[in-house]
Amino acid sequence: MDFKKQRYVNPFTDFGFKKLFGEEAHKNLLIDFLNALLPEKHRIRNLEYTRNKAAGATQLDRRAVFDISCIGESGERFIVELQKAKQNFFKDRSVFYATFPIQEQAARGDVWNFELAAVYCIGILDFVFEENRESLDYKHVVQLKNQRNQVFYDKLTLIYLEMPKFTKTEAELETHTDKWLYFIRNVSLLENIPAPLQEQIFEDAFRTAEIAQFTRDEYNSYEASLKYYRDNRNTWDYAMKEAQQRGEEIGKEIGREEERQASLVREQEERRNIARNLTKLGLSPQDIAKATGLSEEEISAL
Repeated sequence: MDFKKQRYVNPFTDFGFKKLFGEEAHKNLLIDFLNALLPEKHRIRNLEYTRNKAAGATQLDRRAVFDISCIGESGERFIVELQKAKQNFFKDRSVFYATFPIQEQAARGDVWNFELAAVYCIGILDFVFEENRESLDYKHVVQLKNQRNQVFYDKLTLIYLEMPKFTKTEAELETHTDKWLYFIRNVSLLENIPAPLQEQIFEDAFRTAEIAQFTRDEYNSYEASLKYYRDNRNTWDYAMKEAQQRGEEIGKEIGREEERQASLVREQEERRNIARNLTKLGLSPQDIAKATGLSEEEISAL
């Protein structure tokens, strides 16, 4: 099989993301990745993949389709979403998605004390939130807090990873989280395993990501997924470029208009100065108006 081009799969494609983190045979990768993000008290040793579709309580309710949905051994719920393109209401969507693993915990029967297991919604974003564009922070951990900025409820956690902001080099990788984010961001560009990632878990990840190991059907599925990703990326990049160019054109138009207005102000002031000098020479307002183009009222006001 002649699989050319890149050596490793692109995790930002639907196929690549689910190949790495959504298959039972490789769930050790997802466990390790999640543990790199989770607090110590919710570290997991095992998990079970669940349906990636959730329905509302009635036929008319909205449904949700997750990239990856799973349950930890202690009942913790995890939703892992890969968001390739900017979405205006992605935060709203992730909060909406979080309601499903909360509701499904409702115990059947008459007696239930409403105790819930922790729910984590993790968004791996191939874009930057507009309101955070100037910030260098690429990881955002969100929980419910009170007016004193104290955590009010710690069983619902939203974690957003703005991948374009993660620009660390191999030499700058310090934590296990750093290594995972570096892997996700760069694996499709690499030819060999970098020294900082020469650990068993990442060796497994690189082996799973190696395109040469795919079957023909897997390769075809990946190529289709990659084409879709590139088309979306090209469309987004083109839209951004168009918006930037339009913004520059508008800026130039505004600049030209401001210069034109400034020129008119300067010209008007020059006329007034001439009118003042002619007034000192004793010319009548009528003659000065003819010479300068100012109205007699403007000349009288001088």
